[in-house]
Amino acid sequence: MSAMLIGYMLLVKVIPYSIGKAVIMNKDDSYELGLIEGDRIRLCKGKSVCVAEVNITSGMVASGEILIPKELADLIGVVDGDEIEIYPVKKPESVIYIRKKMEGYKLSLDEIRSIINDTVSGSLSNIELTAFILSNFVNGMDFDEIEWMTRAMIETGETITFERGIVVDKHSIGGVPGNKTALLLVPIVASSGLLIPKTASRAITSATGTADTFEVLADVNLTVDEIKEITERVGGVIAWSASANLAPADDRLIEIQYNLQISPIPHFITSIMSRKSAVGAKHVVVDIPVGEYAKVTSLDVGKELAHKFSELGRRFGLNVTSVITNARQPVGRAIGPALEAKEALKTLEERKGSSSLIEKSLGLAGILLEMSGKTSNGYEYAKEIFNSGKAYEKLKEIILAQGGEITKADDVPIGDKVYTLKATKEGAVTHVRNDVIVKIARTAGAPKDKGAGVYLHKKRGEVVKVGDPIITIYAEKEWKLDNAIDVALQEKPVEISGMIFETYPSYI
Repeated sequence: MSAMLIGYMLLVKVIPYSIGKAVIMNKDDSYELGLIEGDRIRLCKGKSVCVAEVNITSGMVASGEILIPKELADLIGVVDGDEIEIYPVKKPESVIYIRKKMEGYKLSLDEIRSIINDTVSGSLSNIELTAFILSNFVNGMDFDEIEWMTRAMIETGETITFERGIVVDKHSIGGVPGNKTALLLVPIVASSGLLIPKTASRAITSATGTADTFEVLADVNLTVDEIKEITERVGGVIAWSASANLAPADDRLIEIQYNLQISPIPHFITSIMSRKSAVGAKHVVVDIPVGEYAKVTSLDVGKELAHKFSELGRRFGLNVTSVITNARQPVGRAIGPALEAKEALKTLEERKGSSSLIEKSLGLAGILLEMSGKTSNGYEYAKEIFNSGKAYEKLKEIILAQGGEITKADDVPIGDKVYTLKATKEGAVTHVRNDVIVKIARTAGAPKDKGAGVYLHKKRGEVVKVGDPIITIYAEKEWKLDNAIDVALQEKPVEISGMIFETYPSYI
C-alpha cells in the first residue's frame, strides 16, 4: 500500500438508520483514493476496524466527509464529528473462487473456507454473494463441498456444549405452509427429560418461519449463554439462530436468498446441519415435506436428500433420521405467524385440533424419543405427554423463561382486517394450492405483519356446501387485505369439484 494512502482522514456523519454495510463518499475523495462504486475500504478508529463497500455521490455528502450507517458506526464506535482513517482494500481472493464455482469447477476446503470467512467479515459484497448462491443453485455442490461448507460455517460461529443431559433437535427443510410442529414437539420432548435447544430460522419464501411464529409469544433473540441456561433449566427453547451467532455466514446468505426467492439445496443442507452441530445435538430428526407445490416435489428427490442428511450426520458424529412427510396441503389450518401461534397454543390447551398437526408433531417427537433411547414406542409416549397436559404446561414454562407473557390462545392478537371467501357450489375439496395460500398470506402482510395470514376452513376431501367459508384472510392494513383478496379471487387457492365433471354429448 502506498504511503500517501496511509491515514486518509474523513469527518464522520452518521446515518441514523441501517443501509447495510456500505458507506457514502464524495466523488472527490473517492477519486483521490482511486476508488470506484462498489470498491471496499477499511474503516479504522483506534483498534476498531471494519470493511465496507463504497457508494459514491457528488452532492449527498461534502468532500472531506463520509456518511456511515448507524450499524457500522456502532460497530467501530464512532459518532457524528469524529475523524476516521480510510484505507482502500483490494477485492478478497475469495472472489476468484466464486468465479471458479460459477464456471462449474469443484472448490477445495480452503477455497470454501475463504468464502465463508469473507462472508462473515463482510468482505464480500451482496453482488458477489449473489453470484455464489446462484452458482450453487445452478451447478450444485458435491458431497465434499457440502461437508466443507458446513464445517466452515460451524468454525466461524459460536457453539454450545451442555454438561449434562441428552441433546436432541428437529428441523424442517420447509416448503409446506402451516408447519408449526416445533411448537408442539419442543415441549413434548422437553417434558420427557431430554434437552432440545431448538434453533429456528425466519421465513425466506414462506408465510412464516418457526422463529417468526414463536416471536408472537416470546423473545427469540437469545444469546448462546441464554439458550444454554434456559435449556438446562426448563428443558428447551425456541430461538432465532442468527441472534446467537450460530453459523453466522448462513444468516448473510439467507438475506440474499430471501431477495432472490430461492433456496439452493446445498445451502439448506449446510444451514440445517451446521446449526444442529453448533448447539451440540446428538440426535436430529429432519422433516422433508414432499408434495406438488413444496420445495421437494418428488419422492425420489426426498429420498436423495434423506441420504445426504444421514451421510453428513455420519461425518459430523450426529445420529440423523430424515422423515419424508405429506406436503400436499397445509399442516393444520392456520398460515401466518400469529394465526399459527394461536392454533398451536389452542391445540395444546384443549389436547385436540387438526389431525395433520397433531399426528405429524407426535410422530416426529416420537422418533426423537426413540432415537435417544427414551422409549421403544415413541409415538405412544409422545401422545401420553400431549394428552396429559404436560406439553402445554412445558410450553408455558418455555414462553415465560424467554420473557413472554401470552400463554393462552385467546390472548394471541391477530389482524383485525378480515375477509372470508365462500363456496359458490357444492362438492368436495380436491386440491389445496399451497403456493397460492402462501402468496395470499404474504400479500396480506405475513411474516412482517404478525397478525396477517390465512385460515383454511376446508381441506382435501372435506364436503362443501354453497355459502360455506373456504378461507379467511387476516391483515393489519386495509390495502394489504384488498391486494390479498385480489390474489385469492384470481388464483383459486382451493379447488372444489362434484362427482360429475362433464357430460358427452352435452344436452344443455
